[in-house]
Amino acid sequence: MNTSIKPAGNKLDRRSFLKVSMLASGALMIGVGSYGTLLAGEAGQETWIPNLYVRIDPDGKVTIISKNPEGGQGVKTAFPMVVAECLEVDWKDVRVEQAALAVDDRYGRQALGGSRGTPDGWNDLRIAGTAAKDLLVAAAANEWTVPASECYAESGAVVHKPSGKSKPYASLLKTAATLPAPDVSKLRLKSRPEEFKLLGTFVRGVDNQKILTGKPLFGSDIRLDGMLYAMYQKSPVFGGKARSANLEHILTLPGVTHAFIVAGTGEYNGLQPGVAVVGTGFWEVNNAREQLEVDWETTHADSTASFDAQAAKLAGEMGEVLRHDGDIDAAFKTAAKVVEASYYYPFVAHANMEPMNCTAQLHESGKLELWAPTQNGKAAREKISANMGIPESRIHIHQVRMGTAFGRRSRTDFASEAAWIAREIGGKPVQLVWAREEDMRHDFYRPAGWHHFKAGLDDDGKMIAFDHHFITMGKNGKTISGASLSPKHYPAGLMPNFRFRWSIIECNVPTGPWRDPGHSAYCFAYQGFFDEVAIAAGRDPLEFRLDLLSKSYGKPPLDLVRSSNTLKLAAEKAGWGRDLGPNRGLGLAFHFSHRGYAAHVAQVVAEGASIKVEKVFSVLDVGPILNLSGAKHQVEGCVIDALSTTQLEVTFEDGATRQGNFQNYRLLKLDRAPDVKCHFIQSENPPTGLGEPPFPPVGPAIANAIFAATGTRIRELPFRRSGITI
Repeated sequence: MNTSIKPAGNKLDRRSFLKVSMLASGALMIGVGSYGTLLAGEAGQETWIPNLYVRIDPDGKVTIISKNPEGGQGVKTAFPMVVAECLEVDWKDVRVEQAALAVDDRYGRQALGGSRGTPDGWNDLRIAGTAAKDLLVAAAANEWTVPASECYAESGAVVHKPSGKSKPYASLLKTAATLPAPDVSKLRLKSRPEEFKLLGTFVRGVDNQKILTGKPLFGSDIRLDGMLYAMYQKSPVFGGKARSANLEHILTLPGVTHAFIVAGTGEYNGLQPGVAVVGTGFWEVNNAREQLEVDWETTHADSTASFDAQAAKLAGEMGEVLRHDGDIDAAFKTAAKVVEASYYYPFVAHANMEPMNCTAQLHESGKLELWAPTQNGKAAREKISANMGIPESRIHIHQVRMGTAFGRRSRTDFASEAAWIAREIGGKPVQLVWAREEDMRHDFYRPAGWHHFKAGLDDDGKMIAFDHHFITMGKNGKTISGASLSPKHYPAGLMPNFRFRWSIIECNVPTGPWRDPGHSAYCFAYQGFFDEVAIAAGRDPLEFRLDLLSKSYGKPPLDLVRSSNTLKLAAEKAGWGRDLGPNRGLGLAFHFSHRGYAAHVAQVVAEGASIKVEKVFSVLDVGPILNLSGAKHQVEGCVIDALSTTQLEVTFEDGATRQGNFQNYRLLKLDRAPDVKCHFIQSENPPTGLGEPPFPPVGPAIANAIFAATGTRIRELPFRRSGITI
């Protein structure tokens, strides 16, 4: 029996359908869907298009179909943990299956990004697990002819409290399938950490064993019968087009089957112009790519030197004022002390460990099939459909595990290229793999930025005025991806006199989401300057920040209590204020982004001209932790990634990226990784993701610790601009 209902007065208004199904295999399926997502069904009846599913098989196994792509953020483990928690089953009886990209909206958002996976799935998964549990309890009560209130679920079975009788879930499936789905509004969903048994514990990732033993999981692991390999060469200058190429020579090389110019659309986030080389083996194709001679038509010559010169000129101008609270000029005139400083950070690349890749096959039927390690398969499908004139319903995308992402794989260029090549070669599957140099020189970079700060202090050392001139990157007078900054960002609203203004430099370099877009960069500037102001005021940096967070003028830009609590706990865990001895120092920073609150205290030691980051004490408030293993790994990964990024920069000359591989874009080495001490404030707020919030305050905490240890104030990234190496 299949039943779906619309709950009355349900506050969980985004998720309002349950569906119960008995499959031919004898499995019980529970679905959760979005209100209003209806189609005409058999005999004109409305049938619900389900979102996330729970399946219980006759052998007692529980399966959750994970809708979102997995890129190391741990959603493929955390999602089934939520279901298992609410369903009251043992973790050993849970398994997970990766969903393909739906041809419609049955799954809702199927994407990785913005630390949204956990918030998006939290209600769906709890509803599905709790509803399945309640149905099974009701089924057992019916079979025993007892009130359901006398029964409870535990370890995959229903127990009758008065008699002690129990029934395993597997024996109740047929009866449960005949019952009406529970009213969502009446479900009691677990939400507080003290209610959890499985959630908040340490659970290894469901793919860990396969990763450790080298089993095929990733996009570049795909192998299909008769598969060819492809590489795609684009203009060194962004937006350039190929006039001609030595294709006749390329086609004579061993293993090469196809070589052709692609006109492309001229859109960075799509099918860029280039030259495709296809063959029977990767190394043969790579050898041919290296022998390509292309006459490129280019249209611009952006350079780092030009950006720097424009920024220096704009620094002396007013810029556009986006927010002005109080009387900033009068406040500076009466201030007991005025502090000024300028901060800079460069462009940086994603440098994913697995370069961009995608496997595609255009079948004789006209169906286009892709195996894509993408963060946003829906966007890729839409772009491919527009480029090639294939209806989206004819494009099937398998969501393959990604070898890191950080925003880069949210773009559609690599999938668009693979799809186009598949059409050109006709019928055979083809795997496109970018060379490392192509990957680094055609990234969507985190943009550079210049921050000019001015703060006014009163006689008590309290910040009463703050002026911020932000020089950023844009196109046609508007900021480009990753280059914007909200006028509401703190310290706006935390003092009576505040002004935020910006100036925009025209930029032809492609930019895009880069792990905690924007925040991962400008937090370095804010938190470094806060340290400077605190020291100029003769105040402890911790006490200064807590005072700043103690009062707001109007609506605060962040939760002041949660921010303060992360700072206090981080300071407590680090032993803030203790004497570390010579050449050592502690530094701290905090931030709020993607609904998460983070604070770090870094401990460093100066080793001559080099700095060793010994420890980082990290405190996060992101609501209840779902998987302690995944949570710790996300924080540790953010700390190491952020420390590595303090040493990196991408520069441009004549419109092209100068860096092309790890010999001139040197990531952090293992022996320089710090000991990370993770702590979580298990609040009752809804959970958020952890892939981004820990990142922003890491760099400034380390920079502030370096000042404490050496007296060197770092106002520019990478650190080596200040003579500091890690």
